[in-house]
Amino acid sequence: MKSTFEFTLAVLAFFSFFSLSAQTDKKRKVLFVLTSHDQLGSTGKKTGFWIEEFATPYYYFVDKNIDVVVATPKGGQAPIDPKSNEPDFQTESTKRFFKDVVSQKVLAHTKKLSQVDERDFDAIFYPGGHGPMWDLANDKSSIILIKTFYDRNKPIAFVCHGPAALVNVKDDKGRYLIAGKKMTGFCNTEEEAVQLTTVVPFSLEDKLKDKGALYEKGADWSSFTVTDGHLLTGQNPQSSLLVAEHLLRMIKH
Repeated sequence: MKSTFEFTLAVLAFFSFFSLSAQTDKKRKVLFVLTSHDQLGSTGKKTGFWIEEFATPYYYFVDKNIDVVVATPKGGQAPIDPKSNEPDFQTESTKRFFKDVVSQKVLAHTKKLSQVDERDFDAIFYPGGHGPMWDLANDKSSIILIKTFYDRNKPIAFVCHGPAALVNVKDDKGRYLIAGKKMTGFCNTEEEAVQLTTVVPFSLEDKLKDKGALYEKGADWSSFTVTDGHLLTGQNPQSSLLVAEHLLRMIKH
């Protein structure tokens, strides 16, 4: 009887160990959300997402064996802001992307945001570019996803104009999710520097403040991030790597 009991305990311990190991070794998964919008207001010019803000965090994660899934409001091809393709804005990550056929196919076949299930992911990340100011600021699927991730204590991260996706997210009591929270995003003086202040549908800095955010910023075009609980934000393209580094630590915490 004793030997049978000891055998049963050994079997239970064996399976408990492997169950715990499987949970510990579970591959992490991050949802990247990009814009589908490609028109720069009424200028007749194109916009979209800023390629560096996607490529640098993307390769940072995949090189560390983190699964990345990319979604957009419309699904399919995500539009790259042609301005971000100019030589002055290229980095090692963007050069790698334009030689990487597999990653280019990822952007050509993004998932439709309305078909994404939060339960499949450990975190959500929004790169910028001006496109999100038009579509992700108001996209219902995006708003629901952000709230759901936040309510379930999963990291939500945004860089540059990505925080535009937060401006209409509310909690269960009808308060803006960012009210009273420290955060950053593309600032007014940076928008003035790229001469798009009168083109974008709203000032991101002003809008975040209007919704109650405790907005902070660093020097223009410097790497600057703010973390408040599981809300992580970066100010500009120069902040994309730092956001990725912080997000990985949050995921593994």
